[in-house]
Amino acid sequence: MDVRSLTAAQSYASLRPALQPDPKQASSIEQDFARVTQDFTNRLAAAEQTAQQAMAGDADPHALVEALAQSELAVETVVALRDKVVEAYQEILRMPV
Repeated sequence: MDVRSLTAAQSYASLRPALQPDPKQASSIEQDFARVTQDFTNRLAAAEQTAQQAMAGDADPHALVEALAQSELAVETVVALRDKVVEAYQEILRMPV
């Protein structure tokens, strides 16, 4: 067995735990992303609940329209963000190596 490959494998094995993120210490961008994601799901859940209440006759039409407008804005924002991420990824792929 080649000594260099054995050393490389041992070095990789020793560094592998350092490459895995520690869930207890989330960076600020991870915390922000988690907060935004939770806010997005909460908005959609609230809009869905308002729509169900409106179908049952328990919510006024104004509240339904407002909830649907908020959820539409949230979905459009997420789609725009996704489009920007995909565009950036495609630009990275086009870069010459």
